[in-house]
Parts: sequence; structure tokens; C-alpha cells
Amino acid sequence: MPEENAAAEVTAAEVAAAEVTAAEVARLAGVGRAAVSNGRRRHADFPKPVGGTETSPSFSLDEVEHWLRAQGKLAEVPLRERVWQQIAAHPGGAVVALVQAGGALLVVRDRPTDWLELTAVSDARMATLLRPVLDRALDARLGPGHALAEIPLRPAAMPLLRATAELAAELGARQAFEFLLGRHLDANPRQYTLTPDGLAALMAALAGPAVRTVLDPACGTGTLLRAVRGATALYAQDSAPELAALAALRLALNGTPQVRAAAADSLRADAFAQDTVDAVLCHPPFNERAWGHEELAYDPRWEYGFPARTESELAWVQHALAHLREGGTAVLLMPPAVAARRSGRRIRADLLRRGALRAVVALPAGAAPPYGIPLHLWVLRRPAPHAAPPAGLLLIDTAALASDDRPRSAWPAVHEAVQDAWSAYDRTGSVAQAPGVSRVVPVIELLDDDVDLTPARHLPPPTAGGGPAELTAVRERLGETLGRAARLTPPAAAAPAGGTVRPPMTTVGELARAGALELHTGTGGGTGSAPVLTEQDVFTGSGPTGTLAPTADEPVLTAPGDVLVPLVGGAAIARVVDEATAGAVPGRGLALLRPDPAALDPWFLAGFLRGTANTRRASSHASTATRLDVRRLRLPRLPLAQQQGYGLRFRALAEFEDALRLAARLGEQLVQGFHDGLSDGTVTPE
Repeated sequence: MPEENAAAEVTAAEVAAAEVTAAEVARLAGVGRAAVSNGRRRHADFPKPVGGTETSPSFSLDEVEHWLRAQGKLAEVPLRERVWQQIAAHPGGAVVALVQAGGALLVVRDRPTDWLELTAVSDARMATLLRPVLDRALDARLGPGHALAEIPLRPAAMPLLRATAELAAELGARQAFEFLLGRHLDANPRQYTLTPDGLAALMAALAGPAVRTVLDPACGTGTLLRAVRGATALYAQDSAPELAALAALRLALNGTPQVRAAAADSLRADAFAQDTVDAVLCHPPFNERAWGHEELAYDPRWEYGFPARTESELAWVQHALAHLREGGTAVLLMPPAVAARRSGRRIRADLLRRGALRAVVALPAGAAPPYGIPLHLWVLRRPAPHAAPPAGLLLIDTAALASDDRPRSAWPAVHEAVQDAWSAYDRTGSVAQAPGVSRVVPVIELLDDDVDLTPARHLPPPTAGGGPAELTAVRERLGETLGRAARLTPPAAAAPAGGTVRPPMTTVGELARAGALELHTGTGGGTGSAPVLTEQDVFTGSGPTGTLAPTADEPVLTAPGDVLVPLVGGAAIARVVDEATAGAVPGRGLALLRPDPAALDPWFLAGFLRGTANTRRASSHASTATRLDVRRLRLPRLPLAQQQGYGLRFRALAEFEDALRLAARLGEQLVQGFHDGLSDGTVTPE
């Protein structure tokens, strides 16, 4: 009995110590983050911060719950939020809590009868009885000697495990763990290098539909292995013990019959040295100097040459090949420099000569971190001892496929193009050449002094206009756009009949304080996968082209009628969000104004914010940049009906401006297309 009381006291202390950010308060109350900020300003009794920073404070979960209940905004904390807060506040850290929760979920799924018996006793008794049950469940999925034998199971942890089981009843065991792990990864974006799910699906598809045994020697949280469908055995290794443990539980809960996980450096301490598999998928660490160059000089894995100290990625390539059965496939994510560095040219040449390297795919920038670099996929195959190597290497460059205004929306097209080209090449050894996109290059052409395998350097660029038919279509579209611009040309300006009348003025800051509009500052970061509207997008009138920077906070998404204003540069720009650009995250350097439609017309607001004198009055100069204080921007106090009259005129001006922009782009495309066509002979001068 004293032991149970002590456990209860520890648990109560843990819960009371739990802290939540403003974004998490918003989730608890089911409102946007702006509503939390407004609540803090309007309600003097809102809980005071207990941690965090001045710009990103944290609050006591217990105090927030009491306050929300008193306001009638919370009947009960949602179960998933309660479980997550217990994990986040765990005294041993979130990873320990996730491992404990994952072990309990495995028992819930694989041994439900045992779990029901365990939950019928006290926490102290449950902690004692759970160990042998958990060990049996782990041994059945992970095999003997797995890395999770030391999961701490103290009585104080039992309330968390009970709550996790309740969450499994609501969501399912696998989905419950995915939710909790996802929240942890979102809350710690700089701690982990993650492989996006879309890229993982592409890499698994390139490995082939018939693979049954798969290895990831740098598994992270197991995203690549989880993307494989129909596997009977998965092998995961990572140098970080916490990642190996999380990956093992994630894969076991995903339903794979056999999972083997190890916590060790794969290059220095290969846990699966005696195993060969159907496929290897790997997102290795990039640009490592301390990968074991000195101690691994005579390692038998260097079948294609001993990698230089600066070529750690080529060490991972040969590690993957060493684990493949004859004919097995490896797909590795690589930095683009590996295809061209002189220090690796001899190994690249031998990979080509012996038929181990089959394809190099240049992905669009933003496919995976680091997001600013167009990474490569290398597809390799373990050659049969006496088989003739293929005569050509498949090179694919997907940059042209992702050049639209929404790079993320282009990913399905990238996946399909890469998969189709690889499937055709894998079946026949050839593929129909697509200018600027794909081509099978004879190996003999690549075996020069550089052995440069960068796809863009061996693919003929497509004509800018696309040939005579496409140039004709661009010309026709340009004519239509010029005609539309002519029709939209504003009528002649006229002075007011009674002379200039200046109505009373107000500022954006005053309107925000009065509740006539909400004011947000863009960050370009948050949870989820929404596209980002950058400053350049606002200046050019294009769709969102930025990539979301992962943070723990839930982002504010644009909605129709919002007004976006760049804060740096001094230009008089304000853009009204339409249906096509709704649902994006405002990027850094942008202010988002959300007018109350009952008080403000968005086009009226945007039009007056673009006034040159208005922008100059609200701007300040610091070093080499001009910064806009959006709260000081002014506009007249007018009834809504009068605002709408101005709004119609401002909207017509915006349509005219869009037509001029499109005409300029089409004109540039037509001119460059003719230059390219005349230069390469696809267009005649007559």
C-alpha cells in the first residue's frame, strides 16, 4: 500500500509539472493560436508563463486545464493530448516514455488477454507482472537478444501505459504509436534528420515489389523500412540507441513478422555482417570525415576500391552492396557532390564497369533535408559473377518536372516519371529518351577522366519553347493575354468633383486592437506539410514555392480574403489571398492581415496599403534594408458599402497587373524558345 501511494504521488507530480506551449493550448481548446494570444491579452486571470522564453512561453498544463474549464472551453482534455503531455513531461525524457508506450502497445496488440489481466491489478503489481509478458512479446517480434531488454518499468510509469492502451482502443495500436512518435519528431525538428514519406515510398518502389528481406543500416526512426510492403523480415541498425529502439517498435507495430534491430555504427560494427537481403534502403549521414577510414583500411567490403576519407558515402554504397544477395537492389539517397568529386572517380568507374551502378536520379530541391540541395538517388544491383554488365547507365533529372508554382504538388509526377523510366530500363535495358528528363547513357561515354555521373551534364536540355508546335501555342496564348490586358486597362483617371476630400484615418494597429482584423507574422515553419508562400511569391504573384521548416508550433494557414504584406524591401505591395493560394503558410518576412468581413473589405484594405506615401510613412531604415512597420500603415475610416466600391476598383487593377505579368512571362518564353530553336535547328529562319 505505501508503494502504491508513492507511485501515485510521483505520477501526480509528473502531471503537475507538465508544461504546454501556446500552440498546444490551442489544440486543447480546439481554437487557433491567435485566439490564445487574444485570450492572454483580454483575460487577466489567464495562467502566467512558467517557462519557455518571452516570445515562446510555456504554461502549466494543470493551470491551463482549470482555466479552460472555468471558461467553459474544455469539458475534458482529449485523450491523445493527455497521453502526449504525459510523454513530454516524463522525468526520463520523451524517448524513454515512447519506448515504454511502444512496448505496452505491442503487448496490447499481440497479447490482448494478458494486457486485460495486467490492468486489473494495482500499478505496483502491474509493473512486476508486465516485465515477463513484455519480454515474451518483444522476443516474438524482435528475436532473442534484442536492444529493448532494459525498458524501465516502474510503478510510476503505469498510468502512462494505461492511458496509451486507451488511446490504442480509440485509434489502433499502430496509429497510436505513429501519432505519439510524430508529435515527438515535430517537437524536436533539429534533433533528427528525417526522410519524407513520399521519398521513402519512391525508394521502396525502386527496390521492387517482390522484395521480402530488407536492410537499412542507418535506419533513423524506420521510415524507409516502414515504406516496404509485403516484407517478411526487416533489419534495422543505427548508431543512436534511442533511434534503433524506436525503429524496432515502429516496425513491429507495423505488422512485419520479423524485425531485427541493432544499436551500433554499421560501418565500424556491422550487426548483420553474415546476412544478405533482397534490398537495402539507406539515407546515410552525409559528408562524414570520421567514418572509420583508418581502422577499416583492409575491410573486405571495399570490393570496388578503398574510399577516401572525404568519400564516406561511397563507403555506405559498398556496405549496401556487400549485404545484397546476387541480383538484389540497393537504393541510397546521396548528396549530388558524390557523382562528381574527383576523389571518388575510380570507385565510380569500377561500379560502372562491373554493372553495379544502374541508375542515378537527380531529385528536385526540397525532396529531403538539406532542402536547398537537389539530392540524388543511386540505384545499384549486386552483379552475378559471370553476367555481362549493362551497356548503359540510366540518368534521370526531375528538376523540370517540379518547376511549377507548387513544387510539392509536383511530387506525384516526379514519382511516376522515375518509376516508369526505371521499370522500362530494368526490363529492357533501354528507355525512350525524354530531353532534359531521362536517357540511357552508354557506359563508355562516362568512363573519361572525371567519371562525372551528374544527370544534368549528360541529358540534352529541352528546347525552351518545346519545338514549333509549342512555340505556336505560346504565341497564341501571348496574343490572348495581351488582348485581355488591353481590355482590363484602367479607364482615364478623373479628379473628384468636389475637390480632394480627406476622410478620418486609422491605422492597422488600431484596427487590430479593435478586433476588426487579426495580425500575424509569417515564420515559414510549423507542423504538417503545407506549402509556404515566400516574399518572392507575393512580389511575382505566383503560387507558394517555399518548403515548410519543421517546428513544434501549429502554423497559421492562409484563407481567402487574407492580405499578405512583405515587411522588408520598401516596395508598396499587398496581395489578397484567393482560393488558389489558400491553405499555405506565410513565409518569413511576411505579415498576414485577416480582416473581419463584417468590418473590412479585403481589396479596400490591400489597395490602400499599397499607397506609396503610406509605405514611406510606415517604413524605417536599418543598415542596408528598409523595414515596414505594418501597424503604422493607414487607411480611411469608411462604411463597408463605400469600402466595397473602392475594393472593386482595386480588384480590377490587380487583374490588370496579373495579365501584364503573365504577358511578360509568355513573351520571355517565346523569345528564348525562338533563340533555342534557331540555335539547335528545330526551327527554321524562314
